[in-house]
Amino acid sequence: MSPALLFSFVIGYFVLLLVVAYFTSRNSNNDSFFIGNKSSNWMLVAFGMIGTSLSGVTFVSVPGAVGKPLGAGFEAFTYFQIVIGYVIGYFVIAYVLLPLYYRLNLTSIYNYLSNRLGFTSYKTGASFFILSRTLGATARLYLVVAILQDAILSSFGIPFWVTTAVILLMILLYTFEGGVKTIVWTDTLQTTCMILGLIICVVFILSHMNLSFGEGLSALSERGYTSMFVFDPNSRLFFVKQVLAGAFITITMTGMDQEMMQKNISVRTLKDSQKNMLTFSLIQAVVVLLFLFLGGLLYLFASQNTVAATGDKLFPVVALEHMPPMISVVFIIALISALFPSADGAITALTSSFCIDLLGLKRREDWDEKKKKSVRRTVHLTFAAIFLLFVMVFKWVNNPSMIGVILKVAAYTYGPLLGLFTFGIMTKRSVNDKLVPYICIAAPVICFFLDKFQKDLFGNFEIGLELLIINGAITFIGLLLISKPGKVSKEVEPVAAHGNY
Repeated sequence: MSPALLFSFVIGYFVLLLVVAYFTSRNSNNDSFFIGNKSSNWMLVAFGMIGTSLSGVTFVSVPGAVGKPLGAGFEAFTYFQIVIGYVIGYFVIAYVLLPLYYRLNLTSIYNYLSNRLGFTSYKTGASFFILSRTLGATARLYLVVAILQDAILSSFGIPFWVTTAVILLMILLYTFEGGVKTIVWTDTLQTTCMILGLIICVVFILSHMNLSFGEGLSALSERGYTSMFVFDPNSRLFFVKQVLAGAFITITMTGMDQEMMQKNISVRTLKDSQKNMLTFSLIQAVVVLLFLFLGGLLYLFASQNTVAATGDKLFPVVALEHMPPMISVVFIIALISALFPSADGAITALTSSFCIDLLGLKRREDWDEKKKKSVRRTVHLTFAAIFLLFVMVFKWVNNPSMIGVILKVAAYTYGPLLGLFTFGIMTKRSVNDKLVPYICIAAPVICFFLDKFQKDLFGNFEIGLELLIINGAITFIGLLLISKPGKVSKEVEPVAAHGNY
């Protein structure tokens, strides 16, 4: 299919998003932008969060990693070990963190740190979120923009930076007014398109190779693509490490992340928010398993049709060069459906956190609603410009597997958040608030050297994603060293849910 025709489908899809944004953003204000006026439907939030959590990286990198060499075999379905940890993490969020956030009636979850540890701790936590989400979201954005550039826009002679700028402009157009209120609906639409695209691609490949679902699974098993658990304790993919890492990745990257929690706390009641979280966790696990199955099928298809591509390039090459035109269209629509939820939510959450946590927008009594709205719009535009800059940096670095980059960034930047929240929840000690930023900076630095020199320090034992846990533990220990016994307000103590808030 010609790039021009593919591009026309992209434009049509974007127009549909604008129509949704128009109807959902009418009569919007700052509360609509930040927390959707606390009136979001939990079922829509749960379904839409699938697109946000998976993103274009999952759409491309997870299938591509199935055939990545691992010892005498392949990584296969070992990523599902992390997903098992994800499900555990979502239960912790539902019954430990969400009750806390609802009881405090938070707009920004980092206000908890202010109530529990102090104003400097609050600013430190918000700053680490802004850094982490900026790096993670722009890495995800880069991967999908690169595919769209190669598949469509390079044939028109359009530079990469222009492609990125246009996509960011599209996102700005439909999030500028409605924020979370709009995103809840657009994410639902985009998640639907992404999952439909995934299913259609799986069905087509099975049909093309004359296989049923069961026969496809058997063929993958014969090639060694369905192996799921690694039992070597020294391996970075050892299942205990992966499950624990998955649980803590979820607790930090969802439960302690303003972007993900912003949508959850926009649901009217705690009970509905918990239903949203648990429903989302189970659906996400099934969807990831289907992505892994697709990855195995792609490698089977590639071996039968002499496709040389592997890793992140495999799915795009097969879909755009070796499948019928309509499947190529499905792939492109599904890909941008995976792109937009991760980028639009990130820019909106970063705007919210910067305005509320760093600028103190909620506390500024000297600013009227019009002034606050103007500041929020300016910050929103600024983050779009920052995204453009960081995407260009990732293009310059050009790492072959972006999912590895994203998880490594998370290990370094979410570790201090894990330490801060855990210390606040698990202890009743008070910290020397002014020293907290130094502890939170020192922990990732120590982890960098542990990771860099791990062979010298630990021999054959490999540190993988559990680096996040180590980072959080070092932060926790540092906070203990600068703390003393103190009193904790009952409001900031976590309790099990027992009603509506």
